[in-house]
Amino acid sequence: MSDVMDSIRSWPWAWAWLAFFVIVLLRAAGTYGIGRAVAAGLLRDRRPGRRVRLAMAQVERWGPPAVTVSFFTVGAQTAVNLGAGLARMTFPRYLTGLVPGAVIWATIWSTIGMSAFFAVFTGGAERASWILVLVVVVVLLVLLRRSIRHSAPATEHLRD
Repeated sequence: MSDVMDSIRSWPWAWAWLAFFVIVLLRAAGTYGIGRAVAAGLLRDRRPGRRVRLAMAQVERWGPPAVTVSFFTVGAQTAVNLGAGLARMTFPRYLTGLVPGAVIWATIWSTIGMSAFFAVFTGGAERASWILVLVVVVVLLVLLRRSIRHSAPATEHLRD
C-alpha cells in the first residue's frame, strides 16, 4: 500500500485536482441521473401529492445553491444530488450547482483531504485503528439516538 501512496504523492497537484474533479462530476451526475430515472418511473404511474409537488418546486427554486453547499459536507452530497434528480431539476440548472461544488470538493480533497488521509494511514496502524474505533463509536451513537427518537411514544393523544 505504501507504493500506491508514494505514487499518488508524486503526482503534480494539478493532475490530482483534475482527477478528483472528474471523479466527483461523474459520481454526482450519476446520482442525479438515478434520481431522474426513479422520478420518471414513479411519477408516470400516479400524480404526486400536494406536499411532494411543493417540495419539488422548492428544490427546483433553491436547488443549485443547495447542490453547491452539499460538497462542503460528508454524506449529504449523495442525498442532495439524488434529491435534485427526484425533483426533476433541469440538467442545465443542476450543472450551475454541480460545477462549483465539484471545484470545491476537488480543491478540498487535493489539499486538506489527502493530507489528512496520508497523516492517518502513513502514521502507523495504531493511529488508524484508533480513528476507526472513533468512527464506529460515532456511527453507533448516531444510530442509537435515531432509534430512541423514533421509538418515543407520541404524546399528542394525551392532551386534555
